[in-house]
Amino acid sequence: MDNRSTILEPDIDGAAARREAVVRRPTRTRLGLAVRLVIMAVLLFIVFGGFWFYNQFRAQKTAEFFAGLKPPPVTVVPATAESEPLPRRLHGIGSIWAVHQVSVSPEIGGRVTQILFQAGATVKAGDPLVQLNDQPEQGDLLNYRAQARLADLNLKRANQLASRQYETQVNVDTWQSQLDQANANAAKTQAVIAQKLVRAPFSGVLGIRQVDLGQFVSAGQVLVTLTDLDTLYVNFTLPEKDKAQLALDQAVEVTVDAFPGKIFKAKLTTIEPQIGTDTRTIKLQATLDNPDHLLLPGMFAAVRVVLPHQPDVVTVPETAVDFSLYGDSVFVIVEDGSDDKGNPVLKVKRDFVKTGAHFDNKVVIESGLKAGERVASAGQLKLTDGARVTLSDTNALATPATVKTE
Repeated sequence: MDNRSTILEPDIDGAAARREAVVRRPTRTRLGLAVRLVIMAVLLFIVFGGFWFYNQFRAQKTAEFFAGLKPPPVTVVPATAESEPLPRRLHGIGSIWAVHQVSVSPEIGGRVTQILFQAGATVKAGDPLVQLNDQPEQGDLLNYRAQARLADLNLKRANQLASRQYETQVNVDTWQSQLDQANANAAKTQAVIAQKLVRAPFSGVLGIRQVDLGQFVSAGQVLVTLTDLDTLYVNFTLPEKDKAQLALDQAVEVTVDAFPGKIFKAKLTTIEPQIGTDTRTIKLQATLDNPDHLLLPGMFAAVRVVLPHQPDVVTVPETAVDFSLYGDSVFVIVEDGSDDKGNPVLKVKRDFVKTGAHFDNKVVIESGLKAGERVASAGQLKLTDGARVTLSDTNALATPATVKTE
């Protein structure tokens, strides 16, 4: 009984220990997890903190490097803003015309027997050019002259007889009429003979020959052109708004594509008294001397009517202005202290300006720049506002006086 009682007696102490172990195990597990999380957080903090510190250090050193890094100064060509008179022009386009130009033609038809000129030759007024066949007229002229001589002799005899009352006045008048008719026919024949010798109507230069020897030509057929090149007209147009600025004898400058850069001087001689209702333009004519025969009728001409100058405007070279959609600007050269050697340090400052007229590779600055200020006229493609510059006297953009050829 005692043994059975011992065996059957419940193990109260063991159960309690197991319950205590069950209670302690979760507590230890949570504590270990918390420790591991703290350690991981510390490691992450150290890693990311190290990266952050490295980036901050690198950024600081980079900033210090670039802060101490000074780019070399840009070489520019300076130009000084000048105050000078502004030449004013009225621009137009037109054509050159000859004062005297004609297509030489015969007044009557006939066969060409002589060509008395060379194509392109210079002739004077009255020089013979083409001879047409005038043999029939020459024969008629001899006949009429013979009739005139006979009528003259008969008239003299009739007058002598009439003075002695041996001849009637009727016969005297008849012989006088026959003499007059013969002289008239001779004069008419001489006029026809003169028409068959074609002469130059005025002095000028002949064109290309358009007739051959032995060819039969009709009245009005072109034989050759004749042009007086000593004096020419320039016919051009301007808008009607420019009428108040126009006056006779104004100076006119003419340029043509055949001679780029050469200016021909002319004078305004005619102002059309009517305005074109379709184009609202006024027709003008200038006269110019052409002693060297450089200009030819039919040439296209660019015309500028010279007006009085506008005084005291600020100008700079066109290359000094930066034209853009955001506005026109220039780089003004200013002094910013001095270096260790006492030399002035030059910098540029971008100033926006208002531009005006263009002339002679210059541009008028209406506002934003004063006369006497220096600007960069070449080399400003590498410039930024505040950049350091050095000055050069050599302009690479300037047109050389001579070009070497091998």
